[in-house]
Amino acid sequence: MSLDSLCRQIGHQFSQPQLLQKALTHRSYSSTHFERLEFLGDSVLNCAIAKYLYDHYPELPEGDLSRLRSNLVNQKTLFTLAQGLNIGDLLLMGEGERKSAGFRRPSILADAMEALFGAVFLDAGFAAAEQVVLRMYIPFIRQMDVQSLGKDAKTLLQEHLQARKLALPKYSVVATHGEAHAQLFVIECEIPQLKIASRGEGSSRRIAEQAAAEAAYNMMDQAK
Repeated sequence: MSLDSLCRQIGHQFSQPQLLQKALTHRSYSSTHFERLEFLGDSVLNCAIAKYLYDHYPELPEGDLSRLRSNLVNQKTLFTLAQGLNIGDLLLMGEGERKSAGFRRPSILADAMEALFGAVFLDAGFAAAEQVVLRMYIPFIRQMDVQSLGKDAKTLLQEHLQARKLALPKYSVVATHGEAHAQLFVIECEIPQLKIASRGEGSSRRIAEQAAAEAAYNMMDQAK
């Protein structure tokens, strides 16, 4: 994986290569790192996605548009995008951070992805950054179930169970792995009345619960 390959994948060649390098530099490596670009990229990303949803879903009210955007602009999606681009292979990190597998950590990869959007914005303006964002996000948007209005998995599962007059699921931590600064949580979602027990993993309890809820929801859907 090279910087040229990354540029080809995102569809943007930098006129200021130092911005790309900065977007791929973790604070453990240098005092000139990606955190300020991440701050900028977060706003660029939110604006680009909000504009796309506003233009393409004119029938949806503000609340539903906000839920759809939140369903797209989150650590899980950014992490998936970063993995697809192999950004972890290009990150500059301090030796300690790299030894602790920081280049695979969802939070770091998601932050680097946002920094990349910020770097494109500074390099060529909002239109160029918007084009890169949509190039990355359109596949996710096309797979999105608009009928669910971007509700998260826990909410969808809860509403589905309530509609069937069933008790709400129970979530419990069954395992934690890793050191305190890089823990992986394993959560079980149990629906006793349906004899369903699913598990999900994530870098926080919230993310792991969502993963477990999504798995349970899919199990219910397959059982129909």
